[in-house]
Amino acid sequence: MAKLSDNEILMLYKSEATRNSALTHLINNYQQRLYWHIRKIVISHDDADDVLQNTFIKIWKGLENFKEESQLYTWMYRIATNESLTFLKQKQKQNTTSIHPIEYSLSKSLESDTYFKGDEIQLKLQQAILSLPEKQRIVFNMRYYDETPYEEMSEILETSVGALKASYHIAAKKIEEILTTT
Repeated sequence: MAKLSDNEILMLYKSEATRNSALTHLINNYQQRLYWHIRKIVISHDDADDVLQNTFIKIWKGLENFKEESQLYTWMYRIATNESLTFLKQKQKQNTTSIHPIEYSLSKSLESDTYFKGDEIQLKLQQAILSLPEKQRIVFNMRYYDETPYEEMSEILETSVGALKASYHIAAKKIEEILTTT
């Protein structure tokens, strides 16, 4: 299937006759990128699949209200990020008997994940990333792994470029410190 541009997908969506085709192209263009963005936040493959499905449902329901003030994928990443964070908050609420924070649970889930193919060093890096506060972890992942420009992150996370640069710098220092002391 040929990849369509965001504008072409939006044009398909605007016509009742081609609306379902728009959804197919939307999923084709963004499923993998959104999955990995979500997976870096929620860690578990199964959880990422659930959150991805919810994300596409929200995207589809909200597409008619998309004002095109930002790029389509920026808007979609914002939805994916919010869905991921909401999922983690719900998971934390369900786990009220645990004395450990959600990051501990995510770390343990990473260690037992059959889909995780990293070596020991990669596992230590992922655990160091999980030790970061939620926002720093998201900023670090988006910048380090996805090489997302700060301007795009600013739109997705609705925060200033300066704050994102500071967050990334602090996160990188914390990770470096963790990796050099273990």
